[in-house]
Amino acid sequence: MNRLPGRVLARALSMALSAVLASKLRSVFVILAVALGIAALTLIVTAVDGANRMAYQIVDMFGPDAALVFGGNIKKRAVGQRSQTLTPEDARRIRDSLPGVYVVTPMRAKFDVTVRFEGRTAAGIVVVGATENYASTWNWPLSEGRDITAADVAEADKVCLLADKITRTLFGEASPLGRTVYVNNLPLTVIGRLAYRGFTGGGGGREVDDRVVLPITTLTSRFNMDRNHFAGLRVKFRESELMAEHGENLRALLREMHGLAPGADDDFTVLTADEVLSFLSMLKGGLMVFLGVTALAALSVGGFVLANLFSLSVSERAAEIGLKRALGARASAVMAQFLFEAALLTLAGGILGLFLGLSLGQLLTRLEILTIQFSWKAFFLALAGSQVVGLIFGLKPARQAASLDPVEALRAGG
Repeated sequence: MNRLPGRVLARALSMALSAVLASKLRSVFVILAVALGIAALTLIVTAVDGANRMAYQIVDMFGPDAALVFGGNIKKRAVGQRSQTLTPEDARRIRDSLPGVYVVTPMRAKFDVTVRFEGRTAAGIVVVGATENYASTWNWPLSEGRDITAADVAEADKVCLLADKITRTLFGEASPLGRTVYVNNLPLTVIGRLAYRGFTGGGGGREVDDRVVLPITTLTSRFNMDRNHFAGLRVKFRESELMAEHGENLRALLREMHGLAPGADDDFTVLTADEVLSFLSMLKGGLMVFLGVTALAALSVGGFVLANLFSLSVSERAAEIGLKRALGARASAVMAQFLFEAALLTLAGGILGLFLGLSLGQLLTRLEILTIQFSWKAFFLALAGSQVVGLIFGLKPARQAASLDPVEALRAGG
């Protein structure tokens, strides 16, 4: 194709815009078809970005030097299997006998608790039982106040820490320090406020910013909970680069303490940050494959719709094409006009698809599946993807239009 001057290209673009506006129904079909594919592509990019953000949040919260031990084998979940298998003796032996350990923190929790302050109520709250130095143990800084101390735990004091969301629910922008909240009618004095974390976890889509933390002794005694077992243990090690070896040593010690025979399944679960990231990588990979196939199929459908409608358009506009050629328009100019039409339609489809994909992403965010946010990467990929579809699937009809013989085109149009 001969190189076209800028004036000819501008005229071809102007005529392409006029043709797009003149054929409204065809344009709507093409735009909608392309938009569906771009929406799926947008979801892929934003969902993967959301999964990456979640992974970083988990590592930050989990800690690269920590392991979580849960009672019961949550990876197998055998019917009737015991879940209360961790004892205070397990915690003591791990703290005293396992090389590299410097913190062992037991975990207990009570779910779906109601918390009140004066006339305000927060329902469905998680109440966590903790030992001293909860904030530093969980890499969760305090925005104000103090942490739980060993004395609070020893005396089973009626004190608590509030996470950010429940603080805002009960107190708005006011400080909660020194105030008394009622947790299922148990009065607790607020001694500290945990910084905003912005992360959903803990099962059931619960936000970590929507919890109350109190001494574990207060939790077990005031809510009549089992004091002989823990739901889990958080174990921190000095050498984070040796976490693989630490995890194996921890597992071996627990198997020995629980008297498990060789070949028998663990009656506990050990998780490290690496295992969590590995799981998230598998989840992200599956998400990319599923959405990738969906996006490719949707974009292909949009492309075929464009190609078929443009092929029909060539036949319908034969007289117009023949007249232009008879008046001196070059084949390259006709081809450029049709490619511009395809590009304009797919660009509109790309923009519509971007906003459609982001809207669907907000639905995923509200359902607390993934946090979807706008990204410039998604924006530019949506525009680039739409233009690729327009070029690939619009090229054949454009060549078909450019190759029409002027005399035959005028005759066919007449």
